[in-house]
Amino acid sequence: MEKYADMYALLNSNRQAKQYFDSLPDYVREHISTRSDSVQTFESLCDYAENLLRGDD
Repeated sequence: MEKYADMYALLNSNRQAKQYFDSLPDYVREHISTRSDSVQTFESLCDYAENLLRGDD
């Protein structure tokens, strides 16, 4: 699992992560962006998004 400095580094380097992030609803992207420092892997991005989509934030 590749780890990045933050979500922006992840999205710039990982095409799959960028496509996934772009497919998320606006409110999920906005929420994740407020905590970009803690999103360092594609897996953590997916986990975070899944929790928000379920309403488990």
